[in-house]
Amino acid sequence: MNEKHPAWVDITANDAPASRAFYAELFGWRLRTIEALDYALVEPGPGTLPGGIGSADETRPPGITTYFSVPDVDLMLVRATALGAKVATPPWTVPGLGRMAVVLDPDGNRVGLWQD
Repeated sequence: MNEKHPAWVDITANDAPASRAFYAELFGWRLRTIEALDYALVEPGPGTLPGGIGSADETRPPGITTYFSVPDVDLMLVRATALGAKVATPPWTVPGLGRMAVVLDPDGNRVGLWQD
């Protein structure tokens, strides 16, 4: 089975503009905001994990979710739930990019699954 590795970090904040300013200053991230989505993408750079910063809402609580690259999102959901996880966000397709889902591990931590 393919190695699982971090593929994306998603930061969800109650005050997304303030969070963007904080992380840009803290880590030197360059951000590109997509206003229509209220989401800022971390511009790639050496040693920078791709990711973004968006606003929290009723379906996306504040926090940080790391997405791990997996060969098959559906298979990993079956495995994760068998190990005690709960599905937080069912699989969905990002057109032209891949599929993703989010589970809550047995302690309630959000873990993202990403399939190219």
